[in-house]
Amino acid sequence: DDEASSNKRVLGQSATMKFKRTMKRQTSMAFETLFTVVSERCRGAVRATRSVLAYSADPADPELKRPLLAESTSGLKKRPRPSLTGGQMGTTGESLEPPLPDVVVRMGPAGRLSHSLPVAKETFISISCQIVIPFFIAGVGMVGAGIYLDMCQKWKVFQEVPEIIVLVPALLGLKGNLEMTLASRLSTEANLGNMDDNKEQWSMITANLILVQCQATVVGLLSSVVAVLMVAGLRQDFNLHHTLLLCACSTLTASIASFILGLVTAAVIVLSKKLHVNPDNIATPIAGSLGDITSLALLSIIADLFHRTSADKPLLPVTVIVIYIAVMPFWYWISKNNKYTKAVLYNGWTPVVSAMLISTFGGMILDVMVDAHKGVAVFQPVINGVGGNLVSIQASRLSTALHQQAELGSLPDHLPVTITPWEAFFSDRAHALTARVLMFLMVPGHIIFSYLINYIQFEDQSLTFSFLATYLLAAAVQVAVLLYIAYILTHSFWTHKINPDNSTIPYLTAIGDLLGIILLGLTFEFLTLIGQPMIN
Repeated sequence: DDEASSNKRVLGQSATMKFKRTMKRQTSMAFETLFTVVSERCRGAVRATRSVLAYSADPADPELKRPLLAESTSGLKKRPRPSLTGGQMGTTGESLEPPLPDVVVRMGPAGRLSHSLPVAKETFISISCQIVIPFFIAGVGMVGAGIYLDMCQKWKVFQEVPEIIVLVPALLGLKGNLEMTLASRLSTEANLGNMDDNKEQWSMITANLILVQCQATVVGLLSSVVAVLMVAGLRQDFNLHHTLLLCACSTLTASIASFILGLVTAAVIVLSKKLHVNPDNIATPIAGSLGDITSLALLSIIADLFHRTSADKPLLPVTVIVIYIAVMPFWYWISKNNKYTKAVLYNGWTPVVSAMLISTFGGMILDVMVDAHKGVAVFQPVINGVGGNLVSIQASRLSTALHQQAELGSLPDHLPVTITPWEAFFSDRAHALTARVLMFLMVPGHIIFSYLINYIQFEDQSLTFSFLATYLLAAAVQVAVLLYIAYILTHSFWTHKINPDNSTIPYLTAIGDLLGIILLGLTFEFLTLIGQPMIN
């Protein structure tokens, strides 16, 4: 027994010593492996930093012109991953751990270096949750704008100066021309990490607000001139007093509205980044939520003020126009000398002016439809606003994705310029997922907004099923067409080295305004044709 006990103690001590030696060896190997991984990754980071510094020191070097991809695992050889098999240290032949996210370093405008990290994959639910609240807040603003427009068209100034109604789509379209492009630009910069520094963030926002003032002055003045010429051509009548009043109202409205909405848009983007929410999903709807009602309220109040004081102060409209023309060179000079807005100042006019012309043409159709059908005025801001807000979200997200994946002028291999409607809505791509979310939100959104209008505007009367079904069909066609065009237009601009942040949304919102007015008019014409009223 004593001998057996002694043997057991010897075996136990031997096993214990063997276990200690094994653990010591494994611990030593683990620390060695950890040190190797950390040191090699540090060297990779140093190499990436040297590349960036070399680019900054000599950006003209053709070898450094290409995009810089600083991978965290750059130069790291695959080493065996430790595994325990039967108490022995073995290997699996795989890398020690998954690589860290790649950091893409690119040359931005005016020689700025930008970087971005891969965005976490979004789902139907996550996108919907971020979009739904701003979307419905924006919808309430559109409903208010529609009811307000229906009320304003009975004002004396709207009756005596009929050209004002033609201005409505163009001025409401400013949120697509200016504020939503501002939101798209700043959202892209935020997602690329260029707004992380407070000084750069302040400079970027200030310069963009001044640029928007410059654009708003030009577009406001130009849209009023076009509206006057269109009305004069159709009615064979020209009134100088109406022309001056319209130019002053349009310019002042565009300037004040753009300044207010620009501040709100910038604040929303800064706040969304602090809350770790994608600004592409919320900035454009928030800009749209205040855009319609703000522009309409300012237009009606300013027009009524100028009209009532025209007898006592006939030079007031002229004074306003002269002041804005006088400060234009100052805004132009600041925008020209700022690295964040210089390119937009030179290249951003074509889409803005083109969109304004399209919207003004839509205003001529609206002028005819308002006289022909009761109810067009109250639903026009809603159908156009919803379509514009939804497609601007898609356009902003597409633009940000392209900035993160490729250099301006070239597309990744998996992204064609043109796709089929089926691929636009039912493929497994991120843009198709977003399109499905937006189409899904459109239906309940329009139903809620329609009944909200019905409750406020028509009191105890109710919308007919015929109107609601036809209206929803028109809205669905409008949004589907816009989402499909958004993909093609954004990728087409990108391949032609045109920044879609500055160009896509103005065209899309203007096309949406024109398409919405036409489809809304066809809805009322169809109901008249089949003898069905809008309300019971």
